Amino acid sequence: MNTVSSMNIESPLNTGSPGRVLVTGGASGLGAAVVEAVLKAGGTPVVLDRDISSVSGVKAFEVDVADRVAVERTVREAAESLGGLDAVVTAAGIDRCGKLADVAAEEWEKVIGVNLFGTVSVVRAALPFLKTSHGRVVTIASTLGKRAVADATAYCASKFGVVGFSHALAAETGGEIGVTTMIPGGMKTRFFDDRTEQYKPQDDSRLNEPGNVAQAILFVLSQPKGCEVREMLICHEEEGSWP
Repeated sequence: MNTVSSMNIESPLNTGSPGRVLVTGGASGLGAAVVEAVLKAGGTPVVLDRDISSVSGVKAFEVDVADRVAVERTVREAAESLGGLDAVVTAAGIDRCGKLADVAAEEWEKVIGVNLFGTVSVVRAALPFLKTSHGRVVTIASTLGKRAVADATAYCASKFGVVGFSHALAAETGGEIGVTTMIPGGMKTRFFDDRTEQYKPQDDSRLNEPGNVAQAILFVLSQPKGCEVREMLICHEEEGSWP
């Protein structure tokens, strides 16, 4: 765990601050942008990621979100270190591109394990803390949770699953916690780095800045008690994967 001694652990949502926000995948990409936005808004982020070596200035816990047992232990430890949680943002995610027959079963299932099961495990572990604070969950889906494309069966399956899980969770927990399904289009992050050339964006001019999505998440977290943003789709004005 990385930590700093100057962390402010009292950031209740009724002060206008986003409060204590657990961010999975918070070491890079959208997660890192959310951490930065929460800090600037006066909140207290805590990071969960497989590699926390680049994280500084905030508490961070190393964990693979696909490991349910480790997630249960780590979420509890992170929440207790802050005296509770006001929000969870599930930004951890991976992809394995290719035709179904060409993607090894282990790699295909790993995408489901991180994107869908990881989301579920983190939210399940955080629920007792969020119910205490009447907090919020923001799950990160994708435009490919609304529209299917070729050579992306694992990713589409995982993100369609996140959408369904989030909607059902909102129905289940209405009045207890807030649940928002955030549906971002492509972003300028390192998400595409490990893809083969044919699956990398050839022109990033139509990719959104992760900071824009992070601000949308802060908007969700800033809603007054009794008001919830249930779903938000945010993308570059020339997004190609939607509608």
